[in-house]
Amino acid sequence: MNVNWKIAFRKFRKNKFYSLINLSGLTLGILMCLLIVLFLQHESSYDQFHKDGDRIYQVALTSSFGGSEFYTSNTPPPVGETMVSEFPEIESYTRHHMPGDVAMRYEDQLFTESNVWMVDSNFLEFFSFTLLEGNPKTCLNDKNSMVLTASMAKKYFGGETALGKTLMMEDQPFKVTAVLEDLPRESSLQFEILAPIAASGAVNRFSWSWVWLQVDHYVRLHKPMDAAGLASLESKFPGMVLQHAVKAFRRVGYDLENFFAEGNRWELSLVPLADVHLNTPEMNSRLTTKGNIRDLYVFGTIGLFILLLACINFINLSTARSMQRAKEVGLRKVLGSMRSTLIRQFLSEAILYSLLATLTALALLQVSLPAFNYLMNLELVFSDVLYPWSLTAIILLPLLAGTLAGSYPAFYLSKFQPVAVLKGSIGGRRRGEQWIRSSLVVFQFAISVGLVICTLVVVQQIQFSINGDLGMDKDNILVIRNAQYLGDKKKSFKGEMENMSEVRQVSLSTDVPAGNNVFGDFYVPQTKEENAAVIDDLTLFSYLVDEDFIPTLNIELAEGRNFDEARGLDSLAVIVNEATVRLLGWENPIGQRLMYPGGRRESYEVVGVMKDFHVQSLRESINPFALFHESSNSYTLDHSLLAVKIAAGESRQVLDKVKALWTRFVPDAPFGYSFFDEDLNSLYQSERRLSTMLSYFTGISIFIACLGLLGLIVFTTERRTKEIGIRKVLGASVVSIVGLLSRDFLKLVLLSLLIASPIAWYVMKDWLEDFAYPIEISWWIFALAGGAALLIALLTVSWQSMKAALANPIDALRNE
Repeated sequence: MNVNWKIAFRKFRKNKFYSLINLSGLTLGILMCLLIVLFLQHESSYDQFHKDGDRIYQVALTSSFGGSEFYTSNTPPPVGETMVSEFPEIESYTRHHMPGDVAMRYEDQLFTESNVWMVDSNFLEFFSFTLLEGNPKTCLNDKNSMVLTASMAKKYFGGETALGKTLMMEDQPFKVTAVLEDLPRESSLQFEILAPIAASGAVNRFSWSWVWLQVDHYVRLHKPMDAAGLASLESKFPGMVLQHAVKAFRRVGYDLENFFAEGNRWELSLVPLADVHLNTPEMNSRLTTKGNIRDLYVFGTIGLFILLLACINFINLSTARSMQRAKEVGLRKVLGSMRSTLIRQFLSEAILYSLLATLTALALLQVSLPAFNYLMNLELVFSDVLYPWSLTAIILLPLLAGTLAGSYPAFYLSKFQPVAVLKGSIGGRRRGEQWIRSSLVVFQFAISVGLVICTLVVVQQIQFSINGDLGMDKDNILVIRNAQYLGDKKKSFKGEMENMSEVRQVSLSTDVPAGNNVFGDFYVPQTKEENAAVIDDLTLFSYLVDEDFIPTLNIELAEGRNFDEARGLDSLAVIVNEATVRLLGWENPIGQRLMYPGGRRESYEVVGVMKDFHVQSLRESINPFALFHESSNSYTLDHSLLAVKIAAGESRQVLDKVKALWTRFVPDAPFGYSFFDEDLNSLYQSERRLSTMLSYFTGISIFIACLGLLGLIVFTTERRTKEIGIRKVLGASVVSIVGLLSRDFLKLVLLSLLIASPIAWYVMKDWLEDFAYPIEISWWIFALAGGAALLIALLTVSWQSMKAALANPIDALRNE
């Protein structure tokens, strides 16, 4: 074994306390880095497995119209076919449509499947998903064919082969023609069942429409394009829209040339498939796998900081114990050792610690991965360390950490002069050395305090988003899905539910806030001379509801009235929110009218104005929104639900009764339900993940910083043993000695708070801009973070200070 390694092992055994502190800090730092590397590797590898991935693009739509703007992956049905015929650069296209919850039946098994996609017949040729059985070129050619993933096949048919079996979907027979291997975790496209888009009545009905946005398109180019080529291709899209969408816009009451002349936008663009997962957080999409590149930057930075904290511990403890190594350095130089030899020796020691820490971290990684997966909603496995990113990290981390941690101590210790050592002039009290150690402690706690502040802000914003005033009730509301299967029995079912003692109110609607079925369309304000609208067109999102929707969710009316079935005239009534009134500039909205310019050109009278409530998450501002009565048939949707207000604490009893009632009314339809507050909470999964990661990494960073602080205070008390003994002999109290030893360290922690606070404030201010309704960053957040850091540092320092202060001064003086 190399002599440097032998000496390093001896030093490790001789100084067990300091060795364990260094090893613990480096182990935690490297473990956190490995976890973050696995996370970054997972997030950045989405959709990389498709063989033509560099030629595949998702079509996106940017719209600005009627006071609203949106950027979405939802596109009109004719887009792909038109692009292929118009532009030779585009080789082919494919589409998918997500119909929502679908009733599936096989023999006596009945399920609701929410991950069914209706796709073009070339979908499995277009993408590189692996088929276990079936032919990707022909398996979706028949209108009544179906493809299952392996998990779905097992769910319905157990160990039997699925090929050739028939499943009933929405009471229509579909034959299983292929079985897919379960989709890779790193696929932004996640589905469980595929059926031909030709079988979708909705898509077929709107195949002409350039304004019906319920289809996602993907195009494949003949060859990869750079940014300039892509921009050149996209510059041709407005001409295509102007040529082909004229009839569709005229059919809904708009002249397309005037539409664009008035500054409105209806623009198509292409997004590289590799960018869909991470680089389009602002794009509205029905995909459930969307990530955010900002999270990668945040977590990567945190991982680097935590590794730096561990390295700083090593630097601080190595330089603090310089006197113990000074004689070694002096003697070795007297015996002829070159400075380069000594530098290699000290670097070898640091790299040894890093190698041991990496091996320990790998062992801990296997143990901690299940907990990390649970917290982050991931499915990482230990074998992921064999991928290039992880292997590179495992090789480079110990070298990087060892070099980073060992460089300063190596160059610092190796410069000691033998004469100075023998004279005893290396005492470790020099101002430069103390300044460096103090700066490193400040840096450590500045990172920790900054993470505490950021964590508190994120948690407070999430709590505000979940528990803030949404303008409606969200507690104790049961949402019963699939009400469309009740057909003409809806009213009877609702009536029987209202007779249950635990039920307070029941409403029928097409959706509730936090759902995915909000419907948007164009309307024209019908102006009166004395109260004209300030804009000519309006994009309005809406639900179809009954008269019980507003009282069930306890939505407050600012003026006007609710729907009233007894009047019999509410089929042409509309209730709008305050945002609509503000946008239109109506001073007296009651009695005003909104006309739908297409179809029968119905005119709806405004009978009420709701106080604004949040239909989407608090990331989004409140847009113009309306309620139409279900009798209006303003539009047709394939789904509906019941919102049930129940007495507190009665959810289990109600569920049992409702399930029994459902089985009696529609025994062949699946029963699906959720709770409204849980649906709202699910809107903030990415923020929860960020909060969870920050919380744990903050705890780790504080722990590492305290390890270093503990090592320094132990060294300080050892060095000042004689001073402490003399002070005690002269009458110093335990409290005064503890204060003496603690004061300097607490000043450094306080300084770290002053440095970290403005930086954390700036970073969080930028993060909060993603929310339409951000919290104010209160002063108490900084006070709490600083107080917590001071308290933790005080407890860390006081433990050793008390031990030193309570020691017998005679022992200290005898040792001297």
